[in-house]
Amino acid sequence: MATKELKQLSLAEVADACKDGDALLVIHDKVYDVTKFLTEHPGGEEVLIEAAGKDATADFDDVGHSTDAKEQMKQYVVGELIEADRKKKASKGSDSSSTASSSSWLGSLKTKFFG
Repeated sequence: MATKELKQLSLAEVADACKDGDALLVIHDKVYDVTKFLTEHPGGEEVLIEAAGKDATADFDDVGHSTDAKEQMKQYVVGELIEADRKKKASKGSDSSSTASSSSWLGSLKTKFFG
């Protein structure tokens, strides 16, 4: 069975779509149009509206959605995040080790000078 090719969208396109009253959000690099699900969402529509136009992966994972919820959300997939926006997130993670080492170096320097 062939899988359907998903439309490639940038974070900017996801945010722009929400200006027209639609509720699109990103979870694990997949773009979901939850506009028709707003009133059905067990956590309330406000939660989805607040996440609309953004990457809501952390919020989604923090809640601990059920297997049924994860299965249900498949019907709302409309695309996936373009590779360039995925790399932005990945590069932030890979840069964190160099940032952490420079931050700890800076922290040590501040401690030496400011006690």
